[in-house]
Amino acid sequence: MSLATPTLDRVSPPAYARPSERRAPARRPAGPPFDPDETPLARTRRARRMARELAVLHPDAHCELDFTNAFELLVATVLSAQTTDKTVNKVTPALFARYPDPVALAGADRAEVEAILKPTGFFRAKATSVLGLAQALVERFDGEVPERMADLVTLPGVGRKTANVVLGNAFGVPGLTVDTHFGRLVRRFGWTAEEDPVKVEAEIAGLVPKRDWTMFSHRVIFHGRRVCHAKKAACGACGLARWCPSYGIGPTDPEAATKLVKTPAASDTE
Repeated sequence: MSLATPTLDRVSPPAYARPSERRAPARRPAGPPFDPDETPLARTRRARRMARELAVLHPDAHCELDFTNAFELLVATVLSAQTTDKTVNKVTPALFARYPDPVALAGADRAEVEAILKPTGFFRAKATSVLGLAQALVERFDGEVPERMADLVTLPGVGRKTANVVLGNAFGVPGLTVDTHFGRLVRRFGWTAEEDPVKVEAEIAGLVPKRDWTMFSHRVIFHGRRVCHAKKAACGACGLARWCPSYGIGPTDPEAATKLVKTPAASDTE
């Protein structure tokens, strides 16, 4: 039997757009997703089941910022604030070709740096941050990116989120990256009711095994970009629907929901 040639109208939905089971909660609870009556053990078991399913749904999850060393990742992560990874990846090749290390960037002409960073938005503030962190690396860390959270967060423009990105992806130190996607999803999952990123990080750290923190962060972010969108979640095409208390905040009809799912090429615009 021959298969029809794929067309734009007949492209199969991504694997992560097909729920593992067609079962889901019969109704959406009237209250917030976080259930204070759910026992810590039950929440941990549910969270770990969902984390395992995310690994199945997003086997390609990874850091979407391009880098070849810790310094490049540090700068790229700082630049990613209020813009997309795709935009940062277009800017950093020119930046690192001109200033390949902290010493070079620390002595850079500010106007030249601002011109390179302009497409990322807030380029003057970002130029201040990257120039400042390069100077701090040279003056306080001998031009090397430190491998400790306590040191990283002392650098200009670097908070816990950026530090965890660097630690997890450049140094192999497990870390949870609490960006807007991550915070939105773990609250929708009913794992936490916290809004403060530091408190969110602390609560989720108690639910997910430490060894999985870095990859788990990537998977949650991928799911937020592709399926569980901020404005309209693709609930009917979500492989986590069975365990998610927020099921129903978006379309539950599989066909309608699948139309909302973004491909990897499209999802990097968020």
